[in-house]
Amino acid sequence: MAEHTPSDKATLSEFHSAVNMTASQLKKWLDTDESKEVGQKKDSNESVGHQSGRRIITLLGKKQADFTSDDYDHMKKVTGYVHRHLEQRPDGDVSDTRWRYSLMNWGHDPLK
Repeated sequence: MAEHTPSDKATLSEFHSAVNMTASQLKKWLDTDESKEVGQKKDSNESVGHQSGRRIITLLGKKQADFTSDDYDHMKKVTGYVHRHLEQRPDGDVSDTRWRYSLMNWGHDPLK
């Protein structure tokens, strides 16, 4: 079992600040048509954000002692995406926007 560095602890804290949806909320969201219709798709029919959402569910269910360096790398990716995307908030009501739906795929509901 690897020792966790102060950097890992900071990454975990930032991840939990960025991800404001529970695993069950995220799982329910990822099953919606709206979730599946947003985001960039690479080699599959599933968007990068949707894939990330599934990985976030796994991370939220893991014990800190079981996190790998790859897990911490993904947490950094999630935190970075959420922060960048929040900077691009459109004007007006964002309740039913692709912008919000994309963020929710990454575990962050800007209306919370």
